[in-house]
Amino acid sequence: MTNTNREVRLAARPAAKAGPEHFALVETAVPEPADGQVLVRNTWMSVDPYMRLLMNADAEAVLPPYQVGEPLFGAAVGEVVASRSPRVPVGATVTHFLGWREYAVVDAAEATVVDTGLAPARAYLSALGPTGLTAWAALTEVVPVREGDVVFVSAAAGAVGSVAGQIARKLGAARVIGSAGGPDKTKKLVHDLGFDAALDHRKGDLTGQLAKAAPDGIDLYVDNVGGDHLEAAIEAMRTGARAVLIGAISGYDTPVPGPRNLDKIVQRRLTLRGIQVSDHFDRFPDYVARAAGWLADGSLRTEETVMEGIANAPAALLGVLTGSNTGKMLVKL
Repeated sequence: MTNTNREVRLAARPAAKAGPEHFALVETAVPEPADGQVLVRNTWMSVDPYMRLLMNADAEAVLPPYQVGEPLFGAAVGEVVASRSPRVPVGATVTHFLGWREYAVVDAAEATVVDTGLAPARAYLSALGPTGLTAWAALTEVVPVREGDVVFVSAAAGAVGSVAGQIARKLGAARVIGSAGGPDKTKKLVHDLGFDAALDHRKGDLTGQLAKAAPDGIDLYVDNVGGDHLEAAIEAMRTGARAVLIGAISGYDTPVPGPRNLDKIVQRRLTLRGIQVSDHFDRFPDYVARAAGWLADGSLRTEETVMEGIANAPAALLGVLTGSNTGKMLVKL
């Protein structure tokens, strides 16, 4: 094991769009675990849109904002290389929330041992991690799919959206429509992930595109984008339709106008509900048991975009914000 650790710190808070200048790669000594802690050599880290929000001092989020001069944090998976806890042995593969660094000292109570015989370690950051659980909880607890629903998923080629579309089908949706950016992604939605139709938001006129794909309207909208996507979805929602609001990535880096047709929420008696995946962590065991079987039999397909090395972690986050990823954005450490 090396004596050198590298970590990414917040160098400055962005006044507008985030850029490379807002991150600093810093070399430190590998930390030593205390009693009740383990030292983890991180092998994979997750990069997610919400991380841009935490770069702001006034971030309104479940998690506290990142602090200038301090390492960023987020989901990671790795190998325990030193342990001072009987609960987590050396050699175990664990998930935890101290990503953005090559080595992390983690309280044993905050490290979750995962079964790499069931699925690869990185799957516990995507389909078997908070990404997959978000889609599952959204469509089974927050706004359950009903048999015969027409479902529209925005950012459907992204980490949560790609899983949500497939789960909606498993739960009885009659038609699943996704939006993505560019012909390669829209083709993948239909040919690889089983969507019935795909809209290319780069072509504009989302409202018109959605009207053609769902001429009789939609019953359920899975929102990962906000802005013009939410406006188009509200326009297409039938009386009594529902929406689950997972994210609003279109406004994370640069503010965007909100929907101009909110009056239709009242007129059509629509239901819009937000979700925080942390409220549903008790569902993890049940979800992982189901989803691992789907991954094994091929009925749940996942996509990944992988960046190599911690030095490329900032570029990975900036890429997520501009839609450069297909599926889950991961950094291999």
